[in-house]
Amino acid sequence: IYITAMMRRTTMMLPKTVLLILFSILTAAQCISWSDVAVAGGVATACVGFSCLKVVTTGNECLVERFGRFHRKLSPGYHLIGRPLERISYQATTREQVMDVPPQQCYTLDNAPIKADAVIYMRILSLEMARYNVNDLHFAILNLCLTQLREAVGKLTLDETFSSRERINQALLKVMNDVCHTWGVEVTRVEIQNLEPSLDILA
Repeated sequence: IYITAMMRRTTMMLPKTVLLILFSILTAAQCISWSDVAVAGGVATACVGFSCLKVVTTGNECLVERFGRFHRKLSPGYHLIGRPLERISYQATTREQVMDVPPQQCYTLDNAPIKADAVIYMRILSLEMARYNVNDLHFAILNLCLTQLREAVGKLTLDETFSSRERINQALLKVMNDVCHTWGVEVTRVEIQNLEPSLDILA
């Protein structure tokens, strides 16, 4: 009764559109029960809970940052993330990975041009070091291998290059592990795939 009287008094003062909006709000408020509010609150809570749930599968690990600083590492299983204060900053596999090295133009000790490509087998040992000690892990490893491959081929003559694949592999493996250990990575194998001299030499 009080609400109806107030609406009659303000009819001459407010536009019709404002009165319609107020009437709709009051009608909706009278129709909503506390059970509806509880259901809506439960749905909202469930949505927030699911958004904070993080599932880490076997063979993977995640790093969590809080306020922009490293906070903890997540192992395989179910974890709760305190969003928006925390976020997943890095996720990677701890299984052995294979990286292709594209063909690279090299020059032997006797200045013979030759193209060489390789395959790298690697495994991340420390996710924190792989994240925070190098900007782009895979790009850094790839460029390191390319540089060392050119250097290793440049120490051998053309004939020695074809007969010293294992020697080149071992040299690359040693040098790369010396650097990659500071990035939390172990290079398990480096295999030279193809050694292709230029067509002028073959002719």
